[in-house]
Amino acid sequence: MTDPGGAAAPTAPGNFNLPNLITVVRILLAPVFFWLLLADAGADGVLRWIAAALFILAIATDGIDGAIARRRGMVTDLGKILDPVADKLLTSGALVCLSILGELWWWVTIVIVVREVGITVWRMVELPRGNVMPAGRGGKLKTVAQAVAISFALAPLWTIVGNGVFWLNWVLMGIALVLTVWSGLDYLWEAYRLRRAERGRA
Repeated sequence: MTDPGGAAAPTAPGNFNLPNLITVVRILLAPVFFWLLLADAGADGVLRWIAAALFILAIATDGIDGAIARRRGMVTDLGKILDPVADKLLTSGALVCLSILGELWWWVTIVIVVREVGITVWRMVELPRGNVMPAGRGGKLKTVAQAVAISFALAPLWTIVGNGVFWLNWVLMGIALVLTVWSGLDYLWEAYRLRRAERGRA
C-alpha cells in the first residue's frame, strides 16, 4: 500500500514475533515454577533452588523481550497486554505460593494481587475502546522491586548466610508493597484523566 505521495505506508508489526513468543514462554513456565516451589514444601532443598532460578530467569526475560520489540519495531498491542499479564502471573503466583508455605503474610499477598488483577482487568475493559495503556515508569519500577523482593524471598539464602537475611527480605518486600500501591493509584489517576479528556472531546 502507498500513500498519496507514492511512498509505501508502514506496515504494522504482526503479533507472531519473537518478543511475543518470549512472553508466551514466560506464561507457560509459570505453572512449572509453582509446582517446583510447592513440591519443595518449605524444605529449602534442590527443588526450591530450581524454582528460584526459574523465576529469576523467567522474570529477567521481561527486559529482553521489551528491548527486542523496541529495537526491531515489533511493539504490538497484543504484546502490551501479554507482557504485564506474564509478569503478574509470575509475581502474584509466587506471592500466593509463599503465603501457602507460611513464609509471607497473607494480607501482603492480597493487597498486591488485588492491585495486579484489578489493573489488568481495567486494561482489558479499556482495550475495546482503543485505550491501550502500557506500564508507566511507576509500574516498571514496581515490577523491578517486586522481582527483586520475590527473588530474595524464594532463594533460600538463609541456609548459606544465616537468618539475618530475613531482615533484608522484609525490607525489600516492604518497598515492593509501597511501590505496588503507589503505582496502582497513579495508574487509576491516569485512567481517570484519559476518560475526562475523552468526555471533553465528545
